[in-house]
Amino acid sequence: MGHLDSGKWVDDDAVRIDAKGGFQRDESLFRKALTADGSSGFKAEPGRYHLYVAQNCPWAHRTVIFRKLKHLESAITVSYADKPKLHGWAFSESTDGAPQPNNGVLYLHEVYSAAKPGYSGRVTVPTLWDKRQRTIVNNESSEIIRMLNTEFNAFTNDHTDYYPQVLRPQIDEINKLTYEKINNGVYRSGFAKTQAAYEEACRALFDALDKCEAILSRQRYLVGERLTEADWRLFPTLVRFDPVYNGHFKCNIRRLADYPNLSNYTRELYQVPGIAETIDIAGIKAGYYGGMPQVNPTGIVPLGPEVNFAAPHDRDRFKKAALDK
Repeated sequence: MGHLDSGKWVDDDAVRIDAKGGFQRDESLFRKALTADGSSGFKAEPGRYHLYVAQNCPWAHRTVIFRKLKHLESAITVSYADKPKLHGWAFSESTDGAPQPNNGVLYLHEVYSAAKPGYSGRVTVPTLWDKRQRTIVNNESSEIIRMLNTEFNAFTNDHTDYYPQVLRPQIDEINKLTYEKINNGVYRSGFAKTQAAYEEACRALFDALDKCEAILSRQRYLVGERLTEADWRLFPTLVRFDPVYNGHFKCNIRRLADYPNLSNYTRELYQVPGIAETIDIAGIKAGYYGGMPQVNPTGIVPLGPEVNFAAPHDRDRFKKAALDK
């Protein structure tokens, strides 16, 4: 994975492991906000901000989804990691005010060092860059999607609120479950270094999937009749589950296809206009199987499984609340 140590790149395949062999995720360190009125020091303005993302990363995928849902493609530019991950995430293109590719390659750690000379820590996507101040605003996906949800409403005709005030307690509660046990749970299973740590993470993962399956057996979305942030935070993990996590990360007690409500729900979200355009299953598989030698040393990318996310779903049997635009 590699990391920066006082501004110097260090190649390593290590992940943070606790005394029991369990994977521990590092916290994101750039946590500033951009706001519609600019009171945070970063005003939401079209053309000012840039996202560095990667096709295979589910955390980055969240931000790409919200950029699409809120029709912000012309307001926020984006670069996809498209070069071999020799020294961390690597790009063939950059943006204004940021370091530019050298011999066709820009390593994201160069962007981090430009934003904060002497930075120590992991270098992750998504990364939200401010072209004007030439710095990183934020690299925490859960916070970036909330900025995209509300702060750019002056520059889009879609004012849908995916984190409405009235539903925030329920959204926060389900987010806690899905983040700890599912979003991060697949990584805790895949990166575990002991049998006990793996089994603990994997069983917790499937217990949480069982709970979500039960919820979706009685209502259309995770917090009721309305599509919210909670659904879009879970979706990137679900869409990667059978193609990647079931095999690559040994999350194989069951397949997503074995859950009738979760699998139909995943197809419904995939079929929301514009969402399919944010997904490249072949690229996702290549990024995981071919880019994680500590998990898959051969780098061989499996041919299957074949998953048809465009197949019909049955979620219309539940009531759906209209979303104000």
